[in-house]
Amino acid sequence: QVQLVESGGGLVQPGGSLRLSCAASGVIFSSKSIYWYRQPPGKERDWVALIRSDGFTNYPNSVKGRFTISRENAKNTIYLQMNSLKPEDTAVYYCAVDHNGRRFWGQGTQVTVSS
Repeated sequence: QVQLVESGGGLVQPGGSLRLSCAASGVIFSSKSIYWYRQPPGKERDWVALIRSDGFTNYPNSVKGRFTISRENAKNTIYLQMNSLKPEDTAVYYCAVDHNGRRFWGQGTQVTVSS
C-alpha cells in the first residue's frame, strides 16, 4: 500500500520561506517521477514542481526561481523548498506519485502566506 505523508506547512509572512516534506512508504521514490501540486481556496489543483528519476526538475513560470524540488533517497523523501513566498502561494500543497497505473496523493499540508 502506497502512503505519502506531507509535512512542513504553516503560516509565513510574505517574502518568507518554508520547506515541505513528503515521506513515502510502499513505493521507492528514486525510481519514480514525483510531483508537487497545490490547491488554493476555491480553485483547482495545479502542478508546481516535478522531479524525475534521472534528477530532471521542472516548474511552472509562477514558481520558477522561487521553488526547488529535491529528493533524499536514503529517507525516501521529497522536499519542496519555497522562497520569496507571496500571498498567492497560499494553498494546500500535495505530493503525488504514479505507481502501478494509478496516481497516489498525500493528505496535503496547508501553507498560508499572510502578514
